[in-house]
Amino acid sequence: MTKLALGTHPFLLGFEQLERLVERTAKSGNEGYPPYNIEQTSENSYRITLAVAGFAEGDLAITVEDSALVIRGRQSDDGEGRVFLHRGIAARQFQRSFVLADGVDVGEAIMENGLLHVDLTRAVPERIVQTINIKKG
Repeated sequence: MTKLALGTHPFLLGFEQLERLVERTAKSGNEGYPPYNIEQTSENSYRITLAVAGFAEGDLAITVEDSALVIRGRQSDDGEGRVFLHRGIAARQFQRSFVLADGVDVGEAIMENGLLHVDLTRAVPERIVQTINIKKG
């Protein structure tokens, strides 16, 4: 039995980009830091929450790049002149990427109690019915 790739299935025309998108997402290399939640807040809205304790608003950057929501964090090293007997709180930079479907818009971002909330909304597309006339050849 021959296995068909998603973009080559005969009933899925024009979905080659979706297959490339899935491959890109698998290769994005997101490790487990920082931890995050994704929740559906209504039928057409979502919220991504990242645990960013120790980061200030100025340490974070949120951009939409090539259909992906990218959240970056970089803390300034204020440990100069300080002597740590134990340093267990990570002060490392990170980048988290989330691929967005067409019609998903990024709303506001809220920082609250060490959590960064990013709200997303999905526009509901109009249903379009089109009749195609058949010409006599």
